[in-house]
Order: sequence, then structure tokens, then C-alpha cells
Amino acid sequence: MRNSFSEYLAEYIDYLFIERGLSQNTEQAYRRDLVLFIDFVESLSINDFDDITRSIINQFIRDIRQKGYAPTSVTRKIASLRGWFKWMVSNELINHDPTVSLEQPKIGKHLPKVLSINEINTILSKNLSSIEKAVFELLYASGLRVSELVNLNLSSINFTQGYIKCMGKGSKERLVPLGDEAKKAINDYLKGKNIVINKSTPKDMPLFADKGHNRINRQEIYNIVKSLGDYIEKHITPHTLRHSFATHMLENGADLRVVQELLGHSDVSTTQLYTHISKKRLKEVYFSINE
Repeated sequence: MRNSFSEYLAEYIDYLFIERGLSQNTEQAYRRDLVLFIDFVESLSINDFDDITRSIINQFIRDIRQKGYAPTSVTRKIASLRGWFKWMVSNELINHDPTVSLEQPKIGKHLPKVLSINEINTILSKNLSSIEKAVFELLYASGLRVSELVNLNLSSINFTQGYIKCMGKGSKERLVPLGDEAKKAINDYLKGKNIVINKSTPKDMPLFADKGHNRINRQEIYNIVKSLGDYIEKHITPHTLRHSFATHMLENGADLRVVQELLGHSDVSTTQLYTHISKKRLKEVYFSINE
């Protein structure tokens, strides 16, 4: 029986990407987690799955905790290991699963950072470049993930009917409404780059591209958003704007299921986190008025 760590890892990654339909970003996260584990067991001169015991798994968890990995990162790495071993056992590649009774550590839920309407308006009132305005509008007004934003093509935008077609987690396609301000921001950005969308426009032509016409990457989007945070003296990320979008929708009476659809959450319990933010903010407003 073959017992190569790297060979089984390659097969598992193919399974996640092809059969499970996970996104490239998720697939890369699994790969990083499992390569870290492989490096650890090989550092112990372990070269066979039969020699990996529950004790070895516990040593690995202690090791990454001591190296300062965040609790959420440790939890994800444990989940990655459990998924890999479960897959290998189910495919009869190995005889035992050392993670079978491994419990996931409980993590306290931290409410994500959310901007106020005033902070949003403060940023939008500044003299933003066309790409800054377009990126900000799409992340906030449409609640896109950064990975969804960078993968948008010109063909993803339907100006006539007012929606964006984006590919979310698990390669799930969804339609997200495109507001008037976002439409204007995108049009201004395209005019500045002398781009005209017509029937001859390639379907895979990226919406956001650098001077070399290459698709803009996640880090460049992070840098743009981070610089916009300077206007309100806060550290913000693309996800801050997504959180703000969801919270403001709920605060203004949107149905939870509608927000779930707009965000592309497969489970409504993920969306329910934003109801806690709304309640927390309402309490803050109440007590500030009654002080």
C-alpha cells in the first residue's frame, strides 16, 4: 500500500477542488494547514501514516499553539486534519483515524468590527480616486467578499437590470443588487480607463486590472481599503465593509433570510451573528442618549 504523505495530500486536494467544488482560496488554506502538519510529523522522523497516533496529533496542536497561532487558526487546522484523515479512511487508504475522537476547541464569538453610517459617509465625502470609489461601493453596498470582488469580470455587471453576478464560496453563483451609486462609481472607473463594454468585450476580461491589464489581486484591494480607513482613523479591511453592509441592512429592517442570500451564507446561523451586532449597537445608542 502506498503511504506517501504528499501523494495522499495531492489526491485529497483534487477531491476538494473537483468533487467538493471548493474555491481556490479555500483549497489553498487546506493545503497550507496540511503541509504544516506534514512538516511537523516529518520533523519527528515519522514517514508512515501507521505511526501517526492521537498523541502525535496532540503534540502538533500544542506546537502550533506555542508558536502563537490564533485560536481560530488552530481550530481550522484541526478541522483540516479531521477532514483529511476521514477521507483517507473512507477511501481505504489508511487503516486508522487518529483524529476520530478529537474535539474542536470552543472559541468565543467576537463580534466583527462595523463602521457607522457617519463613518461610511465621511469616507465617501473625500476626494477618492475612481478605483477607490468603485471598490468601496462594491464592498459596502453589495457586501462582496474580497475574493469575489477580484474575480469580477466586465461581463459580471448587468447595468440595465442592476445586478452583479459573482462566484462565492463552494463555486456557488449568486446575483447581488447593484445600487445607483455603485453603478455610477463603476461607470466613472471604466470611463477613466477608456473601457467600453460591448458585444466584442471578452467575457473573462477583469473588471479591476492593473496597468499591465492583469487582474488586480487581494493584497491590492486590502491596501486600498486600509488607506481609506485613514480618513476615519481606523484600521479597516474589506471584510469590515461586508460586516457593515450586513449590519446596516438588518438595522434598517431587512429580513434575515434576504441578508443571508445577499451575503451568500449557506447557513442562516452565520448571518444571525449580525443580529447580535445590531442589538449591541442599539444598547450603545440607548445608553448614550440616557446618560
